[in-house]
Amino acid sequence: METGSAGKAGGGTAPASAAAGEYWSEALKSFLDHIPVSSVSGALQPSPSPALEFRLDGSVPDAIESMYRGNVAGAVIVDDVRTSFGKFVDRDIGFVEFPSLVLWAIEELDKGPGNRSSDFLSSLKQHPQIAETKIAWLAKSFLWEPFFPVRTHDTLFHAMLLFSKHRRINVVPVVELMNSSVIGFVTQNAVMELLLSSSGLEWLDKIADKILSEFRFANASKPVSIYSDQVVADALHILSKEKIGVAVIDRKTRCLIGSILCSDLYLLVDDNSLFQNRNVPLSTPFLILIPQESVSNKIYVIRTLSAEEFIKLKSKDEDISTENSSASDGQSVLGLRTGQRKRADLPVTNRKSDTLKQAMENLTASRSSCSFIVDEDGLVEGIVTARDIISVFSPPCMDSRIDGGTFFSAALEQTGCRVEHGQMIQSS
Repeated sequence: METGSAGKAGGGTAPASAAAGEYWSEALKSFLDHIPVSSVSGALQPSPSPALEFRLDGSVPDAIESMYRGNVAGAVIVDDVRTSFGKFVDRDIGFVEFPSLVLWAIEELDKGPGNRSSDFLSSLKQHPQIAETKIAWLAKSFLWEPFFPVRTHDTLFHAMLLFSKHRRINVVPVVELMNSSVIGFVTQNAVMELLLSSSGLEWLDKIADKILSEFRFANASKPVSIYSDQVVADALHILSKEKIGVAVIDRKTRCLIGSILCSDLYLLVDDNSLFQNRNVPLSTPFLILIPQESVSNKIYVIRTLSAEEFIKLKSKDEDISTENSSASDGQSVLGLRTGQRKRADLPVTNRKSDTLKQAMENLTASRSSCSFIVDEDGLVEGIVTARDIISVFSPPCMDSRIDGGTFFSAALEQTGCRVEHGQMIQSS
């Protein structure tokens, strides 16, 4: 009898509570379940079929090279399965991302000496195991994601559920009809951009104006970090396990000076010296020898690339990419080179005293997947990801790890409902 008791105690508050409940439920319905996916930036691309496709029997080196040449960060995995009726069933079965393939390939290359004077793409084809590995095999190592598309007439609510419930999904493909070709993609940053477009509305600002310290993710464990003088291979090894981002800190001051993200990995293919000089984890019993020209013949010298040097080189590359970027690129929503950040040497950061909205603005402006939370001295305290933010605005019943205080929780309270153990319960 919770609702009745509240009404008696508050006297005339019952009508006001009912009116508030109607307001919140209408806000929820109108904004999320009435906005079609087609309204999300990038959901509909100008090209009839913008998605790059790979068959299960395609080779991994060919897939990596195709994505690199096409400046595409992800591709659809297809399998033409025919039924006895001659129709295709589940033609699109997965989605593979460029960083996952590159990190897997580097891990395989670093298991043996190989030919370390070759460029990245050539090294893949010269390595027997990598050259023979098919896309289908990677499913055993969970290196490609399940295919969960949305249709053009589905809503933002549907896309947000997918991001919140399936932790491995970073991109949601868009199709006109089930089993039809992919016509666009919904990214986590695009969802945040759409949410920010409603800045100023009470129901959104009630959540977005809260400071980060009020959210559980801001007080979780610190992100994995490496020292600026460690070799790049150490960061790559961490990325292959974490898939989020590596904070690069100064050994003396312990301050954050940069970051190495999955979105930076194309640089190893762009610049042959970065790939060759990445070195290998210090526990590996061999050194990388890089050729240099001399007057009489070629000589070899030991050369390693530190994380700090990589960050500086990344900044120079981003400056060039920004100058040469074109907004008309049909693949820009999944482009390897975003051309957005002019200071790639500076990591995306926020303070715990910043609001959730400020973190959203930072991530969308930089098109980054994460922002490092630092204190006033530049020491890393935590990390906030695009998925963390989307989960705040997603139904708590989809993920029991999401606690109260979110937009949906507040809306449910106003309508006399609550969520307990992943179940929606109506107060009696």
